[in-house]
Amino acid sequence: MALTYLGLGTNLGNKQQNLNDAIAALSVEVGGVMAVSSFMVSAPWGFDSENTFLNAVVLMETELPPFALLQKTQEIERSLGRTAKSTHGYTDRLIDIDILLYDNLHIDQPTLKIPHPLIMERDFVLIPLSEIAPDLVHPVTGQKFIDLL
Repeated sequence: MALTYLGLGTNLGNKQQNLNDAIAALSVEVGGVMAVSSFMVSAPWGFDSENTFLNAVVLMETELPPFALLQKTQEIERSLGRTAKSTHGYTDRLIDIDILLYDNLHIDQPTLKIPHPLIMERDFVLIPLSEIAPDLVHPVTGQKFIDLL
């Protein structure tokens, strides 16, 4: 079993329900949910929108290898109403599920980058991640995530 941290975000519709639906789907399709952070309101990042985001980080145990996990998270996004990933910048979305970490793996492929390349730049990831894993260390830099806040 691998441990994976997933970042969740939504800024359309019933945001709390969107996150709860994503967590429920992940628990059925991906594996055991071991921890869920508090839900955090944040401003849009990387684009302008009138809609604030609701974000969370989930720690899961999974038997899925990384690329199968990516495929499954994208299927869950579509099943919850996400039409397509942004190709030219960020846009409003019903749900977004990002693989932040997967054990201590470092993957740098065109379709999958682990650790997530922007993890250290986003407070809406660092704050909930540090809440559920205050001693967690970045597998590449060796820095504690909580120290990056």
